[in-house]
Amino acid sequence: MTDPHRGTAKTEAIMRTTLELGQEIGYAKLSIEAIAARAGAGKHTIYRRWPSKGALLLDSLLSLHQSSLDYPDTGDIVADLRTQIHAAVDLLGNPPFGPLYRSLIGEAQHDPQVAAALDERFIAPQAEMTVNRLRAAQDQGQLSPAFDLSLAMAILSGPLYFQFLITQEPLTHEYVDRVLHALFNGMGKPS
Repeated sequence: MTDPHRGTAKTEAIMRTTLELGQEIGYAKLSIEAIAARAGAGKHTIYRRWPSKGALLLDSLLSLHQSSLDYPDTGDIVADLRTQIHAAVDLLGNPPFGPLYRSLIGEAQHDPQVAAALDERFIAPQAEMTVNRLRAAQDQGQLSPAFDLSLAMAILSGPLYFQFLITQEPLTHEYVDRVLHALFNGMGKPS
């Protein structure tokens, strides 16, 4: 009789090894062969479950972050966004998630399967939660009925991804607060 926990333990060992090796040698040098050797698994075992190292890294990162970045609903949309985005920045700003997530986004530029999986399993659900929280605030009268929720999502995430991926400056709570201030207080002339 086969032990059902053996498969789960092997999967966890492979994902843990992927994260460890990814941190040690970087994504570019990471290989299925190296992961298999260190995890004590066969390459074919890994390839049966994951078609590429990008797919394996995505599952490994998501296993670290099983609880979603849910929004609180305190009745103050700016405070709730601040709480959730601070949590996201804390996740992205620290190993192993941050540097490996940056590599995964790079891989998604070349591998359509990784891009689709990343969008389906992480980016789209997070964007949907943000829009849903903004919609609830709109329904509660905290935001104008004309407030473009999809554009607000893009305005909230764009500066964070720009800093995270392009300038590679640290993501800080202070930077998040500046983005929120610009979005909710506007950039118009003072009266």
